[in-house]
Formats: sequence, C-alpha cells, structure tokens
Amino acid sequence: QVQLVESGGGLVQPGGSLRLSCAASGFTFSSYRMSWVRQAPGKGLEWVSEITASGNGAYYADSVKGRFTISRDNAKNTAYLQMNSLKPEDTAVYYCSVGRSTPQGQGTQVTVSS
Repeated sequence: QVQLVESGGGLVQPGGSLRLSCAASGFTFSSYRMSWVRQAPGKGLEWVSEITASGNGAYYADSVKGRFTISRDNAKNTAYLQMNSLKPEDTAVYYCSVGRSTPQGQGTQVTVSS
C-alpha cells in the first residue's frame, strides 16, 4: 500500500525558506518519478515540480523556477522540496505524489506572510 507522508511546512516571512520532505513507503521508491503539487486556498491542484526516478532530471512550473529545488534520496525513500525566496502566493498545502498521480497524503501547510 502506497503511503506518502509530507512534512516540513510552516509559517515563514516573505523571502524566507523552507524544506519539505516526503517519506514514501509501500512501493519501490527508486523506480518512480515523484512530484510535488500544491493547492492554494479556494483553488485547484497546481503541479509544482517533478524529479526522475534516478534524480538526474528535474522539472519546474514557471511560477517556482529558480526558487525551488526538488531532490530525492533513494536510500532513504524520501523526496524533498527546497523552497527559497518564498512569496505570499506560494501559500498552499503541499503534497507529494508518485509520478503525476493524485496526491494521497495529508499534505503540509506552507504559509508565507509577514
């Protein structure tokens, strides 16, 4: 059974940084691409970033390119999202997912506010 547990969210001031983690279990983590998606209040899911199974390729939405970095540690079955230069419009619940599948975890809240 696939289980994804997101953590690392919180309240941060504009310009600040956070590092999100996604602990995965129940499948062969190293064989699958992983994504981060987010849902802002009152809006639908927005794809943020994706990383290849090996970690050699990473892709980003234009809204976060240059500010966010996705990575993974296949030995730890964990994916990460380093978020720098955060803006109020980055406020959302962040989820990780296997490939481009619908998120299954509870997500982690990121709030960017002064």
